[in-house]
Amino acid sequence: MQNSHKLICAARDPGDYLTPAEAAAAAAEGGARVAADSPYPPPPGAIVRPPPRALLRGAAKSEGSKSRRRQPRRQAEPPATMTGAPPPTNPKGEQALPPPRAHTPQQIQELRAFFNECLHPDEKQRRLELTKEAFCLWDQREVPESSHPDEAILQRFSAMAQILAPTTQCQMRITKSSLTASPMTAKTWSSLLLKQKKSGNTKILSKFRVYALKSENDTINRLENLLNLDVQPYTDKIIAEYIWIGGSGTDLRSKSKTIARPVEHPSELPKWNYDGSSTGQAPGEDSEVILYPQAIFKDPFRGGNNILVICDTYTPAGEPIPTNKRARAAEIFSKQKVINEVPWFGIEQEYTIMQTNVQWPLGWPVGGYPGPQGPYYCGVGADKSFGRDISDAHYKACLYAGINISGTNGEVMPGQWEYQVGPSVGIEAGDHMWCSRYLLERITEQAGVVLTLDPKPIEGDWNGAGCHTNYSTKSMREEGGFEVIKKAILNLSLLHKEHISAYGEGNERRLTGKHETASIDTFSWGVANRGCSIRVGRDTEKQRKGYLEDRRPASNMDPYVVTSLLAETTILWEPTLEAEALAAQKLALKV
Repeated sequence: MQNSHKLICAARDPGDYLTPAEAAAAAAEGGARVAADSPYPPPPGAIVRPPPRALLRGAAKSEGSKSRRRQPRRQAEPPATMTGAPPPTNPKGEQALPPPRAHTPQQIQELRAFFNECLHPDEKQRRLELTKEAFCLWDQREVPESSHPDEAILQRFSAMAQILAPTTQCQMRITKSSLTASPMTAKTWSSLLLKQKKSGNTKILSKFRVYALKSENDTINRLENLLNLDVQPYTDKIIAEYIWIGGSGTDLRSKSKTIARPVEHPSELPKWNYDGSSTGQAPGEDSEVILYPQAIFKDPFRGGNNILVICDTYTPAGEPIPTNKRARAAEIFSKQKVINEVPWFGIEQEYTIMQTNVQWPLGWPVGGYPGPQGPYYCGVGADKSFGRDISDAHYKACLYAGINISGTNGEVMPGQWEYQVGPSVGIEAGDHMWCSRYLLERITEQAGVVLTLDPKPIEGDWNGAGCHTNYSTKSMREEGGFEVIKKAILNLSLLHKEHISAYGEGNERRLTGKHETASIDTFSWGVANRGCSIRVGRDTEKQRKGYLEDRRPASNMDPYVVTSLLAETTILWEPTLEAEALAAQKLALKV
């Protein structure tokens, strides 16, 4: 590929001379000049690569110190311009170099295609046959406001190379208004590399450095090259991210482990351990907690065969630790009566995105409030929807991972969102929900915002955040299922306090009887009534079969606890006849 101009140091090596043919072509472009301080005599008809401005200025300043300068053995005359006049000079009497010219659109397309094909810097270096020290320096020139858009693009992509000789470092002058130089990523690396062509065994003495223009709308991250590396062609090993629930019962922890080969089932993975004293799950004198792999999902962050592993936690003796709620849930779902009923769960996870450091919802003025609720639920527009990119990124990450996510939407309070997971059977509902929460935590971490599952993040006339749980059994979904649903509602009413105590911390701030909630102290049910404890849909009433929705769980509830408790109360637990009759009369249920 031909360079539009040449800005290169004086000859320090015989190989730096241009051949007569190259010299003629360079002179025709106006980009070649005779060197003033080369220690090597040029071959007949050859022209030396020109020195940059920095060397010329340095030569002028040291004119009085001739002992420091190496006089050339032979100096050629500068080529005349097209009019026959000598080359122009600047006010200081220094020889002026011709202005650089932008690359053509075809050259720019070729460069872009090359750098898109070679994403990794090492591959670029190999393809161009450059040494490790060979890089380039972008041309940082101010683009006139009046420039045509196409010309502005060409000027931005135009690059000048600068050779650093062993004894002299040439620096390019950067205008005050030029953009900040910063390292370039593979994705945006579209700069120009100057390929030096040396004849014979000539040594390459030049050194280059690579910089990229940092644009106003893009943040350059050098780590992106490594994060995007595909290791599959080089090793069969994979990375397994072991995930578990921390000491608070709502926080998630994880760490990575190398596995010798891809796996398809949790039983193929080894157990692992961690320091439970650092997560509030074990004393310091006996801090080892064992991780048991239970469910596997594809890793949307690392890709390839890498996996996410949902684990539960045990003591070295094999006993589940107090925060391990999965073990109890698995015991309930493994009972034959529950297995026969094939319990389905659809969980609606509401969450709020908070601004970093200020703990105030995304899109809200800091210390202030947006307009009242009304236009935000499923709203569209910059003044109504805040955080859609996070919701969409999470949606796709869940689909990639294999999580049974079924939808998402903006919620009533601005900055609040919801997604639904299900229908899932038995213990699978808890595994999928916890993995989806992990993905959401990671995505908000990358986005620089904070995820909160607080049931009432903002006090006042604002909706809280719940985790409504839709539930059905095989008997409910079959003919005559509406009677089974009413029997389940009766059982739930009798154990209302037990359920409320297990449905999430801080739920009393949310279940006030306002903002589409029932009172925390009173059990109620209704058809299409979102102000009740249990809601039954219109279709379920019409078809006389279907499902029920438990609207009591808070957004920070443990899905293992809620799903197993619903199954236990409605399938395994049988109240006394007296208690059942009293509850039926109170709820106006004819069971």
